[in-house]
Amino acid sequence: MLRAFGGGWFALALACTLMLPWAAAAAEDAKPDPNGLAPQAVQDLPYGNVLFYFFQKDYFAAITRLLAAKQQHELDHTGPDAELLLGGLYLSLGEHVEAGRIFNALLDANAPPAVRNRAWYYLGKVWYERGYLKESESALRRVSAKTDPRIDAERTMLLAEIMMREGRYDEAVALLGAWHGPAGWTAYANLNLGVALVRENRLPDAIPFLDRVGRIDAHGEEFLALKDKANLALGFALLQAKRAAEAKTYLERVRLQGPFSAKALLGLGWADAIEGDYKSALVPWLALHDRDLLDAAVQESYLAVPYAFSKLHADGQAAKYYGSAVASFDAESKNIDASMERIRAGKMLDRLLTADKDKRISWSWQLTNLPQAPESRYLYVLLASNDFQEGLKNYRELQYMRRNLDDWRASISAFNDMLATKQEAYAERVPKADAVLASTNLDALMQKRVEFESRLDEIARSHDVAALATPEEQKTWAKLARIGAYLAAHPHDPALANMRDKYRLMKGVMYWRLAESFRARLWNERRALNELSADLKETERRVVLVRQARANIPTNSGAEAAQVAAVAARMDELQSRLKSISGQQNRYLQVLAIRALEAQKQRIATYQVQARYALAAIYDRAVNGAKNPPKASP
Repeated sequence: MLRAFGGGWFALALACTLMLPWAAAAAEDAKPDPNGLAPQAVQDLPYGNVLFYFFQKDYFAAITRLLAAKQQHELDHTGPDAELLLGGLYLSLGEHVEAGRIFNALLDANAPPAVRNRAWYYLGKVWYERGYLKESESALRRVSAKTDPRIDAERTMLLAEIMMREGRYDEAVALLGAWHGPAGWTAYANLNLGVALVRENRLPDAIPFLDRVGRIDAHGEEFLALKDKANLALGFALLQAKRAAEAKTYLERVRLQGPFSAKALLGLGWADAIEGDYKSALVPWLALHDRDLLDAAVQESYLAVPYAFSKLHADGQAAKYYGSAVASFDAESKNIDASMERIRAGKMLDRLLTADKDKRISWSWQLTNLPQAPESRYLYVLLASNDFQEGLKNYRELQYMRRNLDDWRASISAFNDMLATKQEAYAERVPKADAVLASTNLDALMQKRVEFESRLDEIARSHDVAALATPEEQKTWAKLARIGAYLAAHPHDPALANMRDKYRLMKGVMYWRLAESFRARLWNERRALNELSADLKETERRVVLVRQARANIPTNSGAEAAQVAAVAARMDELQSRLKSISGQQNRYLQVLAIRALEAQKQRIATYQVQARYALAAIYDRAVNGAKNPPKASP
C-alpha cells in the first residue's frame, strides 16, 4: 500500500520551491534550508515576473512567461536556475517527459545532491502515477540513500509498490525486510511486506507483520484505514488457507463504518459458513444485505443469505431472498443500461467538470465531487482507479488549453486594431512630416554654421572685442563711433575740447569692459557653436530616420499583419487539434466507464443466473418432494 502523503500532490509545488530556493530573495532573518541552497537575489526582472505566477500556483502562466523570456534572451543571470524551475514546472503539470529531459541535462553535473535527490524523487513519483513503472524505478534509484529520511521512506515504498505491481514479490520482500526508517512509515512497510509474503505463499512469515499493523494505536483516518486493510488482508489470507477460526479474529477488528467493512462482513460470514455455522453466518450477511447493491460484497451477500437459509432447510426464506436478489439484479442491470446510454451521449465529462471551480491546471488536481446524475453512483469506483483519474485530468487540461486559445484568439482582433491605428496615424502624419522636411534646408543651415565658425575665427584673430558685445553695448559703441567721427571732422574747434576729453574717457572705459570679457564671450560662442554642430548632426540623423521610417513603415506593417495572421492560423490549427484530441480523450474515458459498467453488469448477470438456478432448484425440490434434503453441518 502506498501512503496517502500528508500534503497530497500539492507537494510538487513545494518540491519545486525546495529545488529552487534561490528563486526568490529571502528575508534577512530566514533560516537556511539544510537540504537546499542558499537564497540568492533575483537579478533578471522577467524571472521575477515568472516567480510571481509560480508562487500563485499558476504554473501554466509561469511556464509561458519563462519560455518567452528564454526566447528573448532576457535571463542572462538565471540560465541554469531558470532551466531547473522550468523542469519543476513541467513536473508540477505532469509533463514528465519534458521534465526528465531537462533534469537529465542539468542535474547530474550541476545540481547539489539535495536538489538532485528531490528532483529525481518527484520525477519518479509522477512516472509512477502515469503508469511508467520502469522509468519510475530508474528515476527513484538515482536518489541517493543519503537524503531526507522522509523522501527515502517514500522512495522505498514506491519501489516496493513497483515490484509488487510487476509480480516481483521476492524483490519487494528483500527490499522491505532490510529497510529501517521513520516510525511513521513502519506500518506501511510492514503492510507491504506482509502482502508480498502472502503473494509468495509464505503466510506464516506474513502473519507477524500484518498482525502488527492490525493492532497499531491509530487515531487519524489514514492509519485507521491502514489498520483495517491489514486485518482484512490477513483475514482473507487465513480464509484461503482454511483457517476460519483464526480469520475471524482479524476480520472482527475491521471497523463497521470503514471503507473495508463490507468485505470484512462478507469474510466473517464465510468464516462461519466454513465452520458449518450458517445461523451465525446470517448475522453479518444480513447486515451486509441492507447496504448499497453497487458494492461487490453486497452483491455476493444477495446470494450468500439465501444460501445460508437453504443450508438451514428454510427453503421458504431462501426462495424469498433468491427472488428478491433476482429482482434487484434485474433492476440494477436496467439502471446500468440506462447509465451506459447517458455516457454514450458524450456529456459525461462535461457534467463531471461542471462543479470544478479551480480553473488552473495542476498535477495535484483531483475530482472530489460528483454531479447529481443517475450514472454518478457507478462512477465512484471508477474514479478510484488511477487510469480514469489520469485520463480525466488530461481531458481537463485539454479543455483549459482550448479556453486559453479561445481567449488569445479573441484578442487577435486587438492586434489587428493596433495595426489599423498605426496605419491611420502613419497616413495622418506623413504629410506633416513631408512639409517639415520640405521647409528645412539642412545644407543651407550647415553652410551658415561654417560661415559662423569662420567669422568667429576672424574675430579671435583680430581681437575684435566689439564684435562679441551685447546689443546694448553695440548701440553704445556705435554712438561713440559717431561722436568720434564728428570730432574728427572738426579737429580745430576749441568749443569741442571738453567733449574730446569726455569721448576719450568713455571710449576707454567701454573698450576696457569689452576687452576684459572678450575671452569668456569667445568661449561661450564656441560652446554654442559646438552645441549647434551637435544639433545639426542630430537633425541630419533624424531626417535620415524619418525618411527610412517613411519608406519602411508600410513594409513593416505588412509584415506585422502577416505575422498576426500566421499566429491566428496557428491558433486555429491548434484549436482543431485540441478539439480532435479532446474528442479522442472523451471517447477513451467513455470506453473506460462503459467497460467498468459492463463488468459490473456481467458480474450481476452471473449472480442473477446463480440466483435463478438456486431458486429453480428450491422449486424443483418443493415440487418433486425431495426426500433427502441437505443437512446442515454441526
